[in-house]
Amino acid sequence: MEQAAPWLIVGLGNPGPQYAANRHNVGFFIADLLAERTGVKFGRHRKAVADVAEARLGFGVDAPRLVLVKPLTYMNLSGGPAAALSQFYKVPPAQIIAVHDELDIPYGQLRLKVGGGEGGHNGLRSMTKSLATKEYLRVRFGVGRPPGRQDPADFVLSDFSAVERKELEFLVDRAADAVEAIVRSGLAAAQLTYHTA
Repeated sequence: MEQAAPWLIVGLGNPGPQYAANRHNVGFFIADLLAERTGVKFGRHRKAVADVAEARLGFGVDAPRLVLVKPLTYMNLSGGPAAALSQFYKVPPAQIIAVHDELDIPYGQLRLKVGGGEGGHNGLRSMTKSLATKEYLRVRFGVGRPPGRQDPADFVLSDFSAVERKELEFLVDRAADAVEAIVRSGLAAAQLTYHTA
């Protein structure tokens, strides 16, 4: 019996301590939490410039397999590791979930979707180019627009504010729940619960 393909969950972010707490790295936060929940640790993958952790969502032979990914290429080249790992694990686009920050959504709100544009997000643009399709899933974590005249690029590369950090753990937890819900129940069911209008 052939084993079902795993889910490839790509948390988008930038490697290195100087970026670790940035808004742009919320995808890494969510990937880290999913690894923690499933009791696995990240390690460098031999076929891709990425930290990878393989897990199961639940117990038993039928529990869905997860491949959690944190690309180590910097955001604008994230697609290379995502494409290499999708080939290595034979994952179709319908089972690839990009988890990322989103400027066009108010802070802490989630939007779940498949396909669509990249909205100026360099990580998504790189994934679409490398995978040669837009038809992968996205869990979009709202970081809101920058205040005043701050450049959006500077805004996403800055840390969450003290006020935002009060709620951040809860919001990251909810985003990880949303990823699990997509894997367990499918996009439509997950949207009903976690997609904020």
